[in-house]
Amino acid sequence: MKIAVIGTGYVGLVTGVSLAEIGHEVTCLDIDEAKVDLLRSGKSPIYEEGLEELLRKNIDNGRINFTTSYEEGLKDKEAIYIGVGTPQSEDGSADLRYIHAAGDSIGEHLKNDAIIVIKSTVPIGTNEYIRDYITSRLKHNVSIQIVSNPEFLRQGSAVHDTFHGDRIVIGSENQDALEKIEEVNKPFGIPILKTDLRSAEMIKYASNAFLATKISFINEIANLCEHLGANIENVTKGMGMDKRIGEFFLNAGIGYGGSCFPKDTNALISIGKSVNYQMPILQSVVDVNENQKRIIIDKLKKRFGSLNGLNIALLGLSFKPNTDDMREAPSIPVSKALIQEGVNVKAYDPVAMDNAKKVIPSEVQFQDSIESAVEGADCLVILTEWKDFITFGLENYKVKLKNPIIFDGRNCFNVQDATSLGIEYYSIGRPSEINN
Repeated sequence: MKIAVIGTGYVGLVTGVSLAEIGHEVTCLDIDEAKVDLLRSGKSPIYEEGLEELLRKNIDNGRINFTTSYEEGLKDKEAIYIGVGTPQSEDGSADLRYIHAAGDSIGEHLKNDAIIVIKSTVPIGTNEYIRDYITSRLKHNVSIQIVSNPEFLRQGSAVHDTFHGDRIVIGSENQDALEKIEEVNKPFGIPILKTDLRSAEMIKYASNAFLATKISFINEIANLCEHLGANIENVTKGMGMDKRIGEFFLNAGIGYGGSCFPKDTNALISIGKSVNYQMPILQSVVDVNENQKRIIIDKLKKRFGSLNGLNIALLGLSFKPNTDDMREAPSIPVSKALIQEGVNVKAYDPVAMDNAKKVIPSEVQFQDSIESAVEGADCLVILTEWKDFITFGLENYKVKLKNPIIFDGRNCFNVQDATSLGIEYYSIGRPSEINN
């Protein structure tokens, strides 16, 4: 099928490249000329494992191209995917300005009947609204159908998830459109759930909100474990063996971040308010997560008292490993709090340094390696569980640090391994007799 994808951010680019990989003829549209030029050269503007290789492969075989021209990009396309951002507004609701802009351009330039597929995460009812919005702006005698096709990709493993996902959800009130988009997706070999528009929209929000709830829940249990002398790793192992609970998203730490969980939980709360329905569980999920981001600061103060003048190394700035995404990353509030406390901060991340410099306090000293970040530091704080940080080894940290003290916000190491080396090791949800 001939397909256009509007937006070359995280969702749009992964969607476009993946559709090309399964044999479709794809044109990706973006108004950013510099980004389009970069993509034409086979380079990805975002870090995502395996994405650039697939991008180059499908440029070479002629199945994907890039343009800033809507007239060119929409010509003869049977399906038009919208994968633009829906950032969080100040009141927690989804900001639809980029959806509107895409709709305006479609209305102006579409010259043939087409199916509009919404990949962006949008509030319940938005697909119907967008259908009417675009229809009212069509300049030519054409008709459109709308399909909701939310993405369920984990940043850092989005390419893998695209081809090995649990399900593909497509929703529409038009049976013909449903069947055509089902055919588009069949080559992925993933179970396809066909439903109505509003249910498809809600599946996306409900899924992310539930996973965020799991994370905040296990972090509360981890904090309680520290007070009671239980070990959160043993607790989560026992919980995860129950098939009704499952083992995933039970890793205790310093809270979730990224572009989805914070935005989508807040958006769902806002959606509830719009119909006078309060969602106290989700509000608690958000509150617990915000508090969890400060837990490392509390542990540092408990150990050192005043932090003024300390030299502290931060390892990990992106909100999770294998991505350069800094949206809602715990490193942002942690670094700000450390600077406010008068700490000299040296920081390192394998891929997120450029993005981090845009949102991390300018007083932070960015380093080009693990060694330069930890050399001579009074203590180490680990905020992201990059594999590089684990393979560097506790022995090397002990040698490089001025004082062998580690605050591990992601439970990267075994407590006994650390203490047997003489390292003062503070983690999340471990027994208080070990963590003091």
